[in-house]
Amino acid sequence: MPCSEQWCGLGLQHSVRHYLGVMGDAHCYAVQLLDEPTELEGVVFKDLRSVLLTMDESITGVAGLAFQIVHWDRTHRFCGQCGQPMEPMTEERARKCARCDLVFFPRLSPVIIVRVSRGEQLLLARSPHTPPGMYSVLAGFVEPGETLEEAVVREVMEEVGVSLRNIRYFGSQPWPFPHSLMIGFTAEHAGGEIRIDGKEIEDANWYSVDRLPMLPSPISIARRLVDDFLRSVGREADVKH
Repeated sequence: MPCSEQWCGLGLQHSVRHYLGVMGDAHCYAVQLLDEPTELEGVVFKDLRSVLLTMDESITGVAGLAFQIVHWDRTHRFCGQCGQPMEPMTEERARKCARCDLVFFPRLSPVIIVRVSRGEQLLLARSPHTPPGMYSVLAGFVEPGETLEEAVVREVMEEVGVSLRNIRYFGSQPWPFPHSLMIGFTAEHAGGEIRIDGKEIEDANWYSVDRLPMLPSPISIARRLVDDFLRSVGREADVKH
């Protein structure tokens, strides 16, 4: 990533600059380019997903934050209540309506993601939106008025028709596509046979730990949930991804 002197030398036109914080001893900023990136000598433009797969976690964390802040700023230029222009606030990261004073903060959408086990088997599924051949644990957005645990139970029942027990919190991961917070859980199969919904899920099955399908990237909390299970049953995480 270019430092300020290098950035100025590129001559790229950009909109408002967003301060992100400090990484090491460097102050970090995010900007939105006014035009599509063009080829420049010594410069390679990368999309965020490819960055997440190749760079250090500290870099990808800042890149993900930058993406979310720029996306939020670009999509909240006008008030959703009265339609008037929104102005950036100086004392906090927010935009405020110049007419009705409504304030919008950066959006965050909570998503539960759950690993369901049955003995030494994992329930893995694929949606029409995932790469061909890739399977993962189940996930879905939290709805208004429900707890995270209720969302876990509902999503699994809706998507594959099985009930759960022993729901436990595992961990979380910001996921900037475009503004999700993935909240991970583990659970055990309590009953029911797999019945896919045919919409969000196009295939699902129980997989033994020694015959796993292609899995998501190791950077994802989905893969961390699977790898943690493999360790718990004394297996190595030697799987395709």
